[in-house]
Amino acid sequence: MKNKAKPESPWAGFDAMSATQRRAAARADRDAAPITPANEARLRRTPQVRVIRRALKLSQEEFAARFQVPLGTLRDWEQGRKAPDAAARAYLKVIARDPEAVRKALGR
Repeated sequence: MKNKAKPESPWAGFDAMSATQRRAAARADRDAAPITPANEARLRRTPQVRVIRRALKLSQEEFAARFQVPLGTLRDWEQGRKAPDAAARAYLKVIARDPEAVRKALGR
């Protein structure tokens, strides 16, 4: 029986680098620019709808029905295919802060 050589790990090059070399490589990567205070201010904080839904102990179907959000839209938000627009972000913030008030306002 022949001993097969173990294939080289795709991480072999990375593993061979020092921490300083890794930082330098990361900084040189245009696709992985670090977040600076200047561009951090431009980022929008999106409410994490999955976190809100789980905190309320609701399934996707229950959350969608209770707060009148289309189920497909909710799934798109949770899976990162789409981001909530400004109105939806505000609505999610209200749901997170006072879900009972939203439920009452919607007449359910």
